[in-house]
Amino acid sequence: MTMETSTWETIRVEHLSEGKFARLSLAGGRGNVIDSEMTRELRDAAATLGPNRSLRAILLDHVGDDFCFGASVVEHRPAEVAPMLAGLHALARELWALEIPILVSVRGRCLGGGLELAALGDRIFAAPGASFAQPEVVLGVFAPLGSLLLEPLVGAAHAADLLLSGRAIDATEAHAMGLASEVTDDPRQAALDWAETHLAPHSASSLRHATGALRRARRRHLEEGLADLEERYLSELMETHDAVEGIEAFLAKRPARWEDR
Repeated sequence: MTMETSTWETIRVEHLSEGKFARLSLAGGRGNVIDSEMTRELRDAAATLGPNRSLRAILLDHVGDDFCFGASVVEHRPAEVAPMLAGLHALARELWALEIPILVSVRGRCLGGGLELAALGDRIFAAPGASFAQPEVVLGVFAPLGSLLLEPLVGAAHAADLLLSGRAIDATEAHAMGLASEVTDDPRQAALDWAETHLAPHSASSLRHATGALRRARRRHLEEGLADLEERYLSELMETHDAVEGIEAFLAKRPARWEDR
């Protein structure tokens, strides 16, 4: 398997198997927090992958013990949240617009915006010690992308469980509810092996058409829903006391003082 490597500040891109696969890794330091710089670099990387007509899969992976702790909480503050949301949502649209299969390798914690990013994948391969959570509600906010992506993946009841409780689930439960496709000691290698066996033999052009067809309904749902949820988040949620309080309490490492308004 041949490899060429390009490096940004917060991500890494490796071209594998003579350009048939690309490994796109979060490499932003402890917890791989998704801030505006990482979002920009992920979007730039996605733009470089699209023209590779031989590309049959993107492996979304990570450096370090944890996949991602989520989007930057600092950038959830009122003055910064609008561009943060806009960038993250643009990234989601652009990744799906590539119409290239996305395989996700998760070790450690996959939280908040990290789970939203992973949920864009077509198959998630998880290590036994992986954990998943959509904990935005604990901070007094909600997850726009997660609200649109999780229900088609795991069903309404499981999506409600994750989005309304904010609780963490382990890899076994994630697999049982259909979030993780496979639990394996080496999720990175398992994803690559699956791609080599099941995707590499196919026409890259035909795979793009098949991927676009597979995502058609979900992509329409995403496009229609994101604008509405982004508007609700910015114009309604962030006007409430408790949304701002939750973010500030988290940053100050103190319990939130909810006023239910």
